This record gives sequence, C-alpha cells and structure tokens, in this order.
Amino acid sequence: MKRLNSLLFVPASRPERFAKALAAGADAVIIDLEDAVAPADKDAARAALAAWLDPAQPVLVRINAADTPWFAADLELLARPGIAGVVLPKAEHAEDVEVACRAAGGLPVLPLVESALGFEQRLALAHADRVERLIFGHIDFQADLSMRATEDELLPFRVALVLASRLAGIAAPIDGVTTAIDDTELLQADSLRARRLGFGGKLCIHPRQVALVNRCFAPSADEIAWAQRVIATDAASGGAAVAVDGRMVDRPVVLRAAAILADAAARKDAQQ
Repeated sequence: MKRLNSLLFVPASRPERFAKALAAGADAVIIDLEDAVAPADKDAARAALAAWLDPAQPVLVRINAADTPWFAADLELLARPGIAGVVLPKAEHAEDVEVACRAAGGLPVLPLVESALGFEQRLALAHADRVERLIFGHIDFQADLSMRATEDELLPFRVALVLASRLAGIAAPIDGVTTAIDDTELLQADSLRARRLGFGGKLCIHPRQVALVNRCFAPSADEIAWAQRVIATDAASGGAAVAVDGRMVDRPVVLRAAAILADAAARKDAQQ
C-alpha cells in the first residue's frame, strides 16, 4: 500500500488552487466536494472538478455523504479518469462503501468515521471491499456525541480505530485535521500523538501544514541511529540476549528496528 502520511484538502469550488495543492508535497491531495463547498455551489464545483481531472495527476475525491441529494451525481463523477480513490464522509454502513467502490470501478475507498454509528460500525467498514484505510473525523464525531472534549477524551476512540484497522488487515488509519493553521506547536503535538498511537498519517487543511506532518511521521535521526545499533548488536550476538542503550533487545525490538530502517530507506529511495 502507498504511504499516506499527509493528505491535503482543497475545495472543489477553487480549481485555481488545485495545482498549488499538488505542488505542496503531500502524499495525496483530496479534492473536497463536501464540507468545503456550499450547497448552492455543489453542481458547479463538481463540473469544475470533472473538467480539470487528469490521469497524469490523480487525486482523491471526497464526495458528499450517502444521505445527501448530491450523492448520486457524485457517484457518476467517480468513473472519470484521474481519480485515485474515494473519501466517503459520514460513513456508517458497509453497503454505502461498496456502492461508492462499484461506482469508482473498484478504486480504493477511505471511509470517514465521524459519528457514533460510524464508530460502532468501524470493523464492518474496515472489512468492506476495497477499503484501504479508515479516517477519523474527530470534529464531526465530537459534534455528533455532543462532546466538549480535549484530546484526552478522544484517546479511546483513536486507539479503537487503530485496533480495528489492524484486525481488518488494512493500513493504519488517518487522523483528523488540526484547524489552527498557523499553530505549528499544536500541529506537531497532534501529529506526534497520532504517530505514537499507531496512526499512519494526518489530514491537512493548508499547504503550510504538509511539510511538518511529513517530518513528524518520518523516522527521526535518533530513531534511525537507535535502529542501526539494535540491528548491528543483534547480528553480532548470534541470537543471544543483548542490551542496547541499557535496554534488553528481543525479537519484537529487532522487528521494530528493522521496520524503522525499511521506512527510512523507502523514503530515501522516493526522494531520488
């Protein structure tokens, strides 16, 4: 599966911003037909996106939810070349995921878990055909549950989505947005927390957020150096129990170190 550490939203009603979004360095760009577009502008935004789509620069598309009057027309758009996958908002039923998947010709679908029912159906959504990742829409989720939550109260829900993804054998989920565009400290804290919890990436709402999110999800220099020491020490030990930096090294630690080095190597190759 393709690495998706950063996914950048851009409104479908602003086609003049599409090129800038594609140049921002995000792992994927999501052209948004849903929350970023006013109801009166939905049809025009869809037409603008249809006219712009290009197989040479594929994008994800967030369509409108299954219970909206725009869902059917959005599904018709998905058959056009230039779409790499579908982001399905307010996902609550595996059947809706499968409808979107068929309309998109079997392209990947990323359900947005944004409600109590969507969260309760997380395993069914994760197991639905062609679902590669779940996304946590924590802002809508809080609204649906009438929560006045800090991030601490959301921890159990985030961990449950990571667990559901692992049980379904799909990629790690994507965390929601940080709405404070210019607060780099908050963005970094949010990104590093998501990574610690096992998320694979994060939604971005502005190009300025992309580079920091990418750095937070990439192995740090200290992590790479630690992993190299673990692998070297393990190789030299001949399978005997050893310690690195005062901590015991066993099989799970070696596997973690190998994963860090593989991630670092893949990123290096991608930059060349």
